[in-house]
Amino acid sequence: MPSGRTHDRITLWALPFVAGVTFVQTHSGNLTLLVAGGFMFGGLMFGPDLDIYSRQYQRWGLLRWIWIPYQKSLRHRSFLSHGPIIGTTLRVLYLGSIAVIVAIVGLAIAQKLGNRSWSWQVWSETVGRSLTNHSTEFLALFLGLELGAMSHSLSDWSGSAYKRVQKQGIRGLLPRAKMKKRKRTTTQPRRTKTKRVSRGGKR
Repeated sequence: MPSGRTHDRITLWALPFVAGVTFVQTHSGNLTLLVAGGFMFGGLMFGPDLDIYSRQYQRWGLLRWIWIPYQKSLRHRSFLSHGPIIGTTLRVLYLGSIAVIVAIVGLAIAQKLGNRSWSWQVWSETVGRSLTNHSTEFLALFLGLELGAMSHSLSDWSGSAYKRVQKQGIRGLLPRAKMKKRKRTTTQPRRTKTKRVSRGGKR
C-alpha cells in the first residue's frame, strides 16, 4: 500500500488532468473550480483513510476528533470506506449530520440570546432552497470528492496487486480459489470379532 506522501503526490499530479478534462466537458469555470477543489479536498483530507490514524485524519487538526466515531464503527479498507461512491456518500452524510447538529445547537443558542431573525422554519427553507437552486454545483463538488477518493483507493488496490504479482506471479491477479473444507475423518472403534462358543453340555 502506498505511503501518505505518495498518495499526496498522486493527487497533485492528477489535479491538472482532472481540471482540464472537466473544463473541456463543461466549458464552465465555476464547475471546473468545484470539481478541482473537491478533488483536492477528497484526496488530501476527505479520502478513505479517515478510518485510521492517517495523514488525512491529522490534517483536520483540532477538528479531527469528529472522525473518531467514524473510525470506531468501520474496519480499515472495508467497502464502506474504500468502496466506489458508497465511501464518499457515507462520509458526506456523516459530516453533514455533524454540521446539522452544530447548526441546531447554534440556532438554539441564538434564540436563547433573543435573536428572533433566525427560526427553524427560515433555516430549513434556506437549506432546501440552496440545494434546489444549486443542485448542479453540489453534484460537481461531489464528483470531485469521489474522484479524489477513488484516486486514493485505486492506488491502494494497484499497489496491493503489484505486491501479489511479485510474490505469486500472474496467479496473484486471479481471484482467490476457495479453500476446500477438509473432511473430518471420524475414527470408528474396530469391532472385534468374537467367536461364538457353542455351549453344549457334556454327554
